[in-house]
Amino acid sequence: MNDFKSMDLFAPLQRALAEQNYQQPTPIQAQTIPAAIEGADILGCAQTGTGKTAAFALPILDYLGHEKPKTTPNRPTVLVLAPTRELAIQIGDSFRTYGKHMKFRQALVYGGVGQGKQVNELRRGVHVLIATPGRLQDLMDQGHVSLENVEIFVLDEADRMLDMGFLPALKKIIAKVPQQKQSLFFSATLPPKIRDLAARLLFNPISITVASKTPTVERIEQSVRYAKRGNKLASLTDILNGNDVDRAIVFTRTKHGANGLAKKLDRAGIAATAIHGNKTQNARQRALEAFRQKKVTVLVATDVAARGIDIDGITHVINFDMPVDPESYVHRIGRTGRAGSDGIAISFCTQDELDELRAIEKLIGTRIRVENPEMKFEVKQEPSKGKAKPRNANRSRRRKSNNSELRNGAQSTYRRRKKVQRSGKPGKTQRTATN
Repeated sequence: MNDFKSMDLFAPLQRALAEQNYQQPTPIQAQTIPAAIEGADILGCAQTGTGKTAAFALPILDYLGHEKPKTTPNRPTVLVLAPTRELAIQIGDSFRTYGKHMKFRQALVYGGVGQGKQVNELRRGVHVLIATPGRLQDLMDQGHVSLENVEIFVLDEADRMLDMGFLPALKKIIAKVPQQKQSLFFSATLPPKIRDLAARLLFNPISITVASKTPTVERIEQSVRYAKRGNKLASLTDILNGNDVDRAIVFTRTKHGANGLAKKLDRAGIAATAIHGNKTQNARQRALEAFRQKKVTVLVATDVAARGIDIDGITHVINFDMPVDPESYVHRIGRTGRAGSDGIAISFCTQDELDELRAIEKLIGTRIRVENPEMKFEVKQEPSKGKAKPRNANRSRRRKSNNSELRNGAQSTYRRRKKVQRSGKPGKTQRTATN
C-alpha cells in the first residue's frame, strides 16, 4: 500500500488522517493494516518510532466505525495492554486523534492515580480499554471489569512487559480473554519466551518484521566517551551547555541517581526534571509536559521511560550510565532521530562498564565511535590457568530468571472468520464475539 487512501479505511478515519497530513504509511503500517482489517492475527516485530500504534489503532477504529458494536457496562470490546503508564496515555491520545470524527468510548486504566474515575468510566461502558497489566488485574479482582466481551486484543511492547515482571499478571489476564477473538501482538524483540507466548495467543498469525536497527544507526550519530565516574557530571554539563542542544534526555541506572542528577544539573544552571517509577502519575505527567513545552531542556530518566516517551524534537540522548540490558540501549537512543529527524546519542563509559558497551556493539552489529580513544583504561589481569578461583568468586553472577513459562494461557482454537459483505464492501471480515 503506497498511501492511506488506497486502504479504503472508514471515511471519518481518512478525514482525520488527511487533517494530520498523514499520506504514506510506514512499513509496519503498510503491512499490518490491510491484514488486520481482514481479521488476521498479527505477530509484529518492530521497535518504537516505527508507527506501530497507528498500525493497530486504525484497523480497530475501522472495525468500530463499520460494525458499531454497543457498549456494555464493565465489558470492553477492545483491550490494549501496554507496559507503562506513559505509553498507555500516548496510545489513548492516538486513538483520540485518529477517531476524532467518530463516536466511540475509550478508557485508560493504569496505576499511580486513584481508581475512582477509571471505575466510573468502565461502568458507563467503553469500546476501547487501554490498560497496564497491574491496575487491570486489580480492577478485575475487584469485579470492576470483565473481559468476556473482548473481540480484539492488542499486546504492545510484549518484551518490555516480561522485562518488568508482568508475566504473572499477563497470564491471569490472558486466561480471561475469550479464545474467539482477533489478536495483535507487537514486540521490539522476539526472544524464545516471547515466541512461546505468541504461539499460545495467536491463531495462524501473519508475521511482520520491520528491521529498524539500520535506520536507527543511519539517523542517529552515536558515540562513546570514556570517563572516570567522578568526571561524568562535568562532561555532561559541557555537552548540555552546547548550542546544538534543544531537548535532551539523560538516562541513569537508578531512580535515586535520576533525582540526584536532576538536582545537580539545576544547581549548575541547567533546567532539568526527573521521571521514574517512584514518582506519582501526576508528577510524571507534569515532568513530561514541562519537557514538552521546553520549560525544562533536560529530562533525567530511568529505563521506565525508554519506550514511553514520544516527543518530537529531542536532539540528544545521553547515557549517563550504560544500560545493563543491551536492548535497552536501542530503546533509549530511539527517543531521538524520530519522524525523519537527525539525532545525537552519547554514552559515558567507565572501565566497569566496558562489558556493557561490548554487548551493545554486538547487538547492533557495529562498533560505536569513541570520542576520546587516547584515554586508556587499566587492563584487567585474567587469572592463570590451573589457579584456584578466589573464594566466593561466583556470587556476583546474575541469577537466571526462574519465571516459569506460560502454560495455561489462551489456546489457539479460534473460530475461523467468515467472509461476508460489510457495509456494502465485499471481502471485509465480520468480527463477532461468542460470549
